[in-house]
Amino acid sequence: MAIKPSKQEKKVVYDQKLCQLLDLYSQVLIVGADNVGSNQLQGIRSGLRGDSVVLMGKNTMMKRSIRLHAEKTGNNNYLNLLPLLVGNVGLIFTKGDLKEVSEEVAKYKVGAPARVGLVAPIDVIVPPGNTGLDPSQTSFFQVLNIPTKINKGTVEIITPVELIRKGEKVGSSEAALLAKLGIRPFSYGLVIQSVYDDGSVFSPEVLDLTEDDLIEKFATGVSMVTSLALALSYPTLVAAPHMFINAYKNVLAAEKVKEYLKDPSKFAVAAAPVAADTGAAPAAVAVEEKKEEPAEESDDDMGFSLLIRDLGGRAACSLASTFLSSSLQYFLLLFIGGLPIL
Repeated sequence: MAIKPSKQEKKVVYDQKLCQLLDLYSQVLIVGADNVGSNQLQGIRSGLRGDSVVLMGKNTMMKRSIRLHAEKTGNNNYLNLLPLLVGNVGLIFTKGDLKEVSEEVAKYKVGAPARVGLVAPIDVIVPPGNTGLDPSQTSFFQVLNIPTKINKGTVEIITPVELIRKGEKVGSSEAALLAKLGIRPFSYGLVIQSVYDDGSVFSPEVLDLTEDDLIEKFATGVSMVTSLALALSYPTLVAAPHMFINAYKNVLAAEKVKEYLKDPSKFAVAAAPVAADTGAAPAAVAVEEKKEEPAEESDDDMGFSLLIRDLGGRAACSLASTFLSSSLQYFLLLFIGGLPIL
């Protein structure tokens, strides 16, 4: 007959097993095990067998073993697990992909009836339709203010009714009605609460992120850095191409202004199509006025040319200043001041 080990011996074996798992595995899933039965937990163990190990136990025992093992090995990363051991929790040690393991754990959820005094994890809505109950059962529906009617000798619910709200406790009448209707509204399984990865602790929502989500976040950050650098005229690796393009556009605009300064008639030719749209009659009147007053025409032309030169000079100065601030200033700071490119 085998000798039954004592409690102290069981604690020693459990401590050795936990310390061994901490040394072998660097990834741990902290899971909540509320309302999870032993048969359901056994199915989860068999489904994860191979690259993962499920370990349950008392929180005080796990905290003590982890604390002593951290002091013995000098690895304080294990201490990050201590604040997570609150409530009815367990540990899943794994060497596989965390996302795949979490998806495998989520498969083992079992439907459960609504028990009296249980806190509802979701809203429970009774759908309309024939219940199959005889008219003598209408008292349950009347207590819960559920509208019904008698149809072909059975009770029929007229409209959908929110029987239990999330966070509320299940009453005796609600539990009895759901049992009569054969509705199992709740489903329970291991729920991942936190993820431990080689000393780092993060939320399980991180496991749902895809590569596209990461690329989108990175592109948004780069765009914000570029906008800030352009607004401050500060050269960075991401803003430099935009600065060169803007400087090149400024150079092209300056060359066009220079052409207008050399030959103002080009500006007049460019504006001629706009004047042609005003009609033939005003054009004829303008010709007659020009023939009658040749002296005023030369004066107007003289003033127009001066105006063009004045505007052109201001535009050239502005474009030259912008060009220097966006490109030449960058090179001066780079080669003379030793400004680093971020």
